[in-house]
Order: sequence, then C-alpha cells, then structure tokens
Amino acid sequence: MADDNGEPSDSLVPFILDAAHRYAIKVRLYGAHAAFYKYKTSTGLSLPLFYIYDSYLTPPESWANLFTQSGSHSLRNTPYDAVFIALLVEEGHKHDILSAGYDGMYTYFASNGFSFGSSHQNWKVIKAFCDSNNLMFIPSVGPGYIDTSIRPWNNHNTRNRVNGKYYETALQAALMVRPEIVSITSFNEWHEGTQIEKAVPKKTLTRLYLDYLPHQPNLYLELTRRWAEDFSKEKEQWLM
Repeated sequence: MADDNGEPSDSLVPFILDAAHRYAIKVRLYGAHAAFYKYKTSTGLSLPLFYIYDSYLTPPESWANLFTQSGSHSLRNTPYDAVFIALLVEEGHKHDILSAGYDGMYTYFASNGFSFGSSHQNWKVIKAFCDSNNLMFIPSVGPGYIDTSIRPWNNHNTRNRVNGKYYETALQAALMVRPEIVSITSFNEWHEGTQIEKAVPKKTLTRLYLDYLPHQPNLYLELTRRWAEDFSKEKEQWLM
C-alpha cells in the first residue's frame, strides 16, 4: 500500500482476486504453509502475527468488535484468530489499544523522537503499561533515517547512522526493556534511508545513494546478526 508519495495499489486487488478465482486459487491459502510465521502464545496456540499500520485511524470501539471476546464480529477462538499488534504513535493511543482488544503494540518509526512511541526514552513506561495490562510491547528499531529525497520538508526527522552507532543505540534501548520481540523497520527502503542490506557506492544523474564506507558492504547485516544472537541469549537469562 502506497502513501501520498506513491501510486495506491488498491485498484490492483480485484485483478489479483479475479485471476486467482479463474484458477481456483484461494489467496489466503498460503497461511497454512509451514513457512508462514506463527507466534506461540502463552496459552500454547500458534497464531499468525499481524502488525496493523495506522491502526489509530479506526475508532477503538470498531476494532473491539473484532478483537474482544464479546465483539459483534469477534475473531477470537475462530479460524481467523491471530496476534494483532497496533501502532502506538501518541501516548493516549495506548489506552485505545487496550480497549480495542489488541494483543500488543509496536512503535514502527525509525526516527528516535519523531513520536511518543518511537522515542527510546519512553519505552520503559510503555513496557510497564503493557506488562500491567497483559499486552505485548514490540519496540521498533532502525539503522537511521533520511527521506528528504521524497519529502524535502522533513529534514528535521533525519537521523544520521553514525557508522552503525545509531542502530546499536536503538537496539540497546530496546533490549533494556526486556521485550518478547524487537522489530526492525527497514523494508530495505533506500528512499527513506532505512536499508540494512549490502551497500556499495552508487551515483546516478539524479541521486547519490548512501553507502557504509569506510565499513564493509554487509555492516548492518553483521550488526543485526550479532544483536540477534545477544537478544536470544538475554531472553534465555530472563526466563531463568
């Protein structure tokens, strides 16, 4: 789904469904594939996990119809049940997320300080709120942020990578609150400067692409692997 800076993809969905129907393909069939990610809940269920972007644009009472046991169209304990994670932007959203019946919240934005949710200094109090209300808190980290090539007015949200230090600071802040999951906001989006894939110097007539010099092209993949290993080890200690 595109934002205001791209072409919306909604008009393509009917064509996808029509093509699937012609060949008797169910688009949701891949959900039963062994490789489809499932999260094991505290009750022992293995359920799909969905991050719902811009969830705050829909009133919490509407979400509650789906996500609470007594909701008019409740998904709970049905074949469509899952772990539903809402986007926390403003501080007040956490109460809406709770009343909506979500299973947890994530912060998404890779720019520290951009929103209440994306500010590292607020993660401790958010985690405490989630713990006291049986919600999952998923802090989101990123290697940096710069989107001025598509949003020239947004320079104040640029966050320099500082040769990997920004990424590691975010990861350290996330691990400090002992989360169950840490998400990396990347999508390898070069137009927003959040890529962690290999990068070598490249220049076109209209753009100079970011690289990781003087470090190796795989700097952020290596950092990700190292911190993922540390995260796994720390989680084992938390459970002891």
